[in-house]
Amino acid sequence: MTFEHTPPLIIYTDGSCSRNPGPGGWGCVILDGEQEHTLSGGETETTNNRMELCAAIEALTAVNESESWKQRSITVYCDSQYVKNGINSWIQTWKKNGWKTAGKTPVKNKDLWTRLDELNSSLCVQWQWVKGHAGNVYNELCDRLAAAQTAHFASRQPTQP
Repeated sequence: MTFEHTPPLIIYTDGSCSRNPGPGGWGCVILDGEQEHTLSGGETETTNNRMELCAAIEALTAVNESESWKQRSITVYCDSQYVKNGINSWIQTWKKNGWKTAGKTPVKNKDLWTRLDELNSSLCVQWQWVKGHAGNVYNELCDRLAAAQTAHFASRQPTQP
């Protein structure tokens, strides 16, 4: 079965973190025509960049697990230049340099970058940056999902004396 005439899946992602590091959350929306699928999650101790990466990873994992979705072209919109530039250009240099930055230091979040690279390489993905907090309906929805998860995980932390 081919999907030549099927419109691309549209994905929006966002991450959130309180205190960075601290409790954080991620959210994503997968748009399949008229259908809107939302996912979210988080961690008790994380960073904003890790949550931005997790949002993209979880969205692409959902796509990869669907026989019909993984055959489609995908456009991912994220408000993180870190994710967009990392997956579109920096990652090639990092891999060539043994996962070292231009400053010869280890790449942060390598575990997540390797997973994102694996998913990105197995799917037909285009990455686009969207300005955050600028009224884009789906970016704002992702932001609310991520913020709700951040609040949830913050409430699970023990109270500091």
